[in-house]
Amino acid sequence: MSEAIFDPTTAHVADALAALGHEARLAIFRTLVRAGDAGLPVHQVQERIGGMPRSTLAHHLQALVRAGLVVQRKVGAEVVNVAAFASMRALVEYLTEACCVDVCVVSTDEAREVTTPAGL
Repeated sequence: MSEAIFDPTTAHVADALAALGHEARLAIFRTLVRAGDAGLPVHQVQERIGGMPRSTLAHHLQALVRAGLVVQRKVGAEVVNVAAFASMRALVEYLTEACCVDVCVVSTDEAREVTTPAGL
């Protein structure tokens, strides 16, 4: 199974965030992240997220696949869904680097303090 390379363009990042911006898709993605590299067949995803109708689940999985956040592979008669960890890391990296460039995070013994540039 080869995972697509995450394209850190604004449009692709927006697509990925939009896919994760739906409550059901976020629950599906979190379930697949917890499953690790082995992934889960559709029926196990369905069980773990509370029995969503299979057609609705398929719709949400396809949105995550199109966004590059889930990879599907055929294993026998089953479709196994796997979180695209490289894409997830690239998305978080993009958000951290591109969106937090002006923010300095300082670690202390007591807690983490976040400081922002003057005027924000």
